[in-house]
Amino acid sequence: MSATVGIPDRTTRALPWWVAASVVLVALNLRPSVVGVGPLLAQIRADEALTATAAGVLTALPVLCFGLLAPVAPRLARRIGIERALLTALGVLILGCVVRALPGAAALFGGTVLIGAAIATGNVLMPALVKRDFAHRTGAMTAAYSAAISVGGALGAAVTAPVADGLGLGWRAALAAWALWAVAAALCWLPQLRRVARPAATAAPVAALRRSTIAWQVTAFMGLQSLGFYATTSWLPEVFTDRGYPPATAGVLVATMSLTGIAGGMAAPVLAARARRQRGLAVAITATTALGLAGVLLLPGWELAACIVLGIGQGAALGLALTLMTVRASDSAHAAQLSGMAQCLGYLLAATGPFAVGLLHDLTAGWTVPLVTLLLLLVPQAVLGALAGRDKLV
Repeated sequence: MSATVGIPDRTTRALPWWVAASVVLVALNLRPSVVGVGPLLAQIRADEALTATAAGVLTALPVLCFGLLAPVAPRLARRIGIERALLTALGVLILGCVVRALPGAAALFGGTVLIGAAIATGNVLMPALVKRDFAHRTGAMTAAYSAAISVGGALGAAVTAPVADGLGLGWRAALAAWALWAVAAALCWLPQLRRVARPAATAAPVAALRRSTIAWQVTAFMGLQSLGFYATTSWLPEVFTDRGYPPATAGVLVATMSLTGIAGGMAAPVLAARARRQRGLAVAITATTALGLAGVLLLPGWELAACIVLGIGQGAALGLALTLMTVRASDSAHAAQLSGMAQCLGYLLAATGPFAVGLLHDLTAGWTVPLVTLLLLLVPQAVLGALAGRDKLV
């Protein structure tokens, strides 16, 4: 990953504070435009005549883009620098939100692809930026932007449906409104460009990660925890509406899951960065996720409590996955490459989650089989997390 040549003296001394604030603002944009679709999925399906399987494709599409386009991010950063690459991603995110608001299914799916491409860049470059600029505060900084990701997801789940219904704007305008959120982040990110003169000429890609066992284990853990997250955030609103909850209430329940994920997302990186091994932490986090998901399945009427527990587990799993990309790497170059590999292949695996849940729902006309399947996948997640938590470097 490219280091960048910055402006010296006062700007450089102020770098950690300004970058920390800017990183949090960018991270706040990495989920709401995707998570906001779930509470509106029933309206989108009705207006566009989408089957549950087609809706599963729509919800899986951003995650698929996260995987397919993740390898592009390190190359883009080597060419123009991390700061410019992230600003470009914010511009594409704004464009995607606008395109998605246009009439027709083609615009709906096309805008979703642009949004996925933009977020893929942010997903990959954040761990490299933290490794480069916060090498001695990796846990705390990972906790901060992991929490910001959860806050963004909570806002997407809680705000989008009330904006669409309560203000009478409809689902297209409600989803398009997230472009304003990205505009604010882009404006706040602009000052970062002043400290970038050019990408470092010495930067070069790191090869042969595919021969590293620990890299594959980090990748698999990242993929499985992401699969569970995107499958639940995409379909739990419809699970709850099928149980009789209004769409806005279903959105609030999923937002609660994202909000409690903040606690897990902040605690896990700090605990993980302080320890040489993260095996027990990975198993405990996965067990918490299993407890929450089992509550959703087995305890109708206790959805709020189940979402609280599920959110803590999923938020902590994301925080741990992001931390593993930095603590298993020896420098920012390896962190960028490990992040690219873990998010490319991990999100390709994760993209099957929303699609598979929609397909299983169509085949079984219920939610029991899809939820049990997600529960069973937590077993390999725990095993692979324990293996990725060993004290080894890629």
